[in-house]
Amino acid sequence: MRRSLVDKWKKTVLMKKQARLRKHMPHTRLATRKNVRSLLDRYGMAYVKPARGSQGRGVMRMEKRERKKMPYSYQLGERKRSFRTFARAYAAIVEQMDGDRHVVQQGIRLLKHKGRRFDIRLMIQRKPSGGRETTGMFARAAHPRKIVTNGSQGGSIYSVDAVLRPYAGPARRKRLYDLMDDLSHRTFKLLNGFAPGLNELGIDYAIDRKLKPWILEVNTKPDAAPFTLLADQSLIKRIVRYGKAYGKTYKLVCKKAKRGK
Repeated sequence: MRRSLVDKWKKTVLMKKQARLRKHMPHTRLATRKNVRSLLDRYGMAYVKPARGSQGRGVMRMEKRERKKMPYSYQLGERKRSFRTFARAYAAIVEQMDGDRHVVQQGIRLLKHKGRRFDIRLMIQRKPSGGRETTGMFARAAHPRKIVTNGSQGGSIYSVDAVLRPYAGPARRKRLYDLMDDLSHRTFKLLNGFAPGLNELGIDYAIDRKLKPWILEVNTKPDAAPFTLLADQSLIKRIVRYGKAYGKTYKLVCKKAKRGK
């Protein structure tokens, strides 16, 4: 029976065995009361995510601020709630978790484009000629009132150069891209060793204020449709061609994601 790579916690445990990857992964634990409080106290912000969720559904951001009244808060979708104590905040998110397994992840303070937080999706695929290749990247800027960047949650799609240009020159951007490429190849090789037959991954990177890339999530069934919103159409053509070689077809219609302006 083929091993599954759906569960975020399982992927985290596997990837953290490799020191090179571990350096670029946010501190992540199973979402117990003790672990949520520990990460929140340490980082001031933490994300609680369904272990088997997708498209940003059910992701909550918790924050702890230095103020006397209502220091704890969480946001889910466009709704934000504040609490006087951690106990009340945690009780509220447990209600939203609805008995499903969740992970809690160190909050990374994302760079912004036009005032909106963004992350980067990198696509890596098995090549028709053998081996694997990074076939494209795009940036996702979050909906102004939401905490997740997913296009399905109203995010906007930009070229990676467009969002990073204000923060780094061409040489610095190339070093960053090369590093993400290296991390992606290592991730693919590691996960394919656990579940042979892997053909593609969509890897989500947060870029912090020091331009360090952090691996937020690894998707084994990445959506290629947002690439259709980029000016450079050569990326989606290559993705489709590579996918066809291993029997994959893509639904290339973006119903909610928007082209960045």
